[in-house]
Amino acid sequence: MKRNRLPTRKRISADASELGRIATSLADSGGKLEDIFWEKKLSDLICKLLESGAEDDLNAALDRLFDSNASAHDCLADAVEAAAESCILSVDGEDYDVLLFNVPLLAWSRFSIPSGTIPTSTLQTLGVQLGAHVFSADARIALTNYLFSPDQLPRSFVDTWLLMRELGAAAIRNEALALDVTSLPETNQFLSDTRYLIGAIAVPHGRPLFRWNENDHATRETALKEWTKQGTPCLEPLLTGCAFQPLLADAYHAACRNADMASRPYSLRASVDFLQTTLGKPAESLRAVIGAFYDKRLEEYRIAFGPRDDDVIYHGVIWPLLGSEDENTDVISDIEVLLRESGVKEIVVHNQQFPFEFCDDCGAPLYPNVDGEPVHAELPEQNNAPSQTLH
Repeated sequence: MKRNRLPTRKRISADASELGRIATSLADSGGKLEDIFWEKKLSDLICKLLESGAEDDLNAALDRLFDSNASAHDCLADAVEAAAESCILSVDGEDYDVLLFNVPLLAWSRFSIPSGTIPTSTLQTLGVQLGAHVFSADARIALTNYLFSPDQLPRSFVDTWLLMRELGAAAIRNEALALDVTSLPETNQFLSDTRYLIGAIAVPHGRPLFRWNENDHATRETALKEWTKQGTPCLEPLLTGCAFQPLLADAYHAACRNADMASRPYSLRASVDFLQTTLGKPAESLRAVIGAFYDKRLEEYRIAFGPRDDDVIYHGVIWPLLGSEDENTDVISDIEVLLRESGVKEIVVHNQQFPFEFCDDCGAPLYPNVDGEPVHAELPEQNNAPSQTLH
């Protein structure tokens, strides 16, 4: 995923400087042939750095370009992502194109959203359904035997590259990959969150990767429809007690970005459903309050929910800005449309800038009340009340 980075003025290595120079040349290129020339040089250097574990050089080059040359930054970010999630592996004299993929699952529950080891039989069934509806007929598939939370995804480009190589080799052998999960961090629990099924495909070099790459009139839309229809029953035992929505498998970083985008409206709708279920009252009884929260710049909108006839805040949702979104992007209109579609009729939008604050005691985000004050979200006394934050 493209990182949103703050600029740095520290001295960087020769390799990091060279990455910046090549990426800038690629951004300035005037034609396809020159693009190919610079893309090859950039890819070769990135692959060398990934193989040597030089994560700091990759990040330093991205940091340096972030503020100085946005086009070059995006060229470099695209190239680093591509190198970390794909490669060509040769086995017994045959070349295979390998792609690390991700299948996001949006979920919400009044209880804990599961993550953890996937049973072998379920893993095999998921592989069959993905092969039938998402990937090409030539694709060999390897899945990890673990359902990941966001906290457990690879933390760096190098980690992603290592997983891609390991899974790619397993895909060529038509095997699943049993991970050592003892070192994975604990999962933070939220009412709404994303889970990830990670795998790799290997296809003979130059052959189609996905169903929609083949000449049978398949599209992403039809693939998602069939995957949702056939894959959902396989996923239900992994997400007991949850409402969930499968997203389409895609290249690793693109799938993560798609999940980030889709999780925002999903969490908002889930909030309204949760409050109606918990309070036993219709959505029309709720008031939503929207505030823009700033650090050095606009970071996110926070949406607070409370009763229409009281100033208390029961619950909050964070809507982070993603990609190129900023204070000039009309995000509030999108939020208002979603709230009204969910049945919330009273919506208060504050024009002031709220400080990017969290509770000093518990670290929870503060949400705007109707008077324009950042406050804690607190549900009325409930038995076994879950966390108050939806991400």
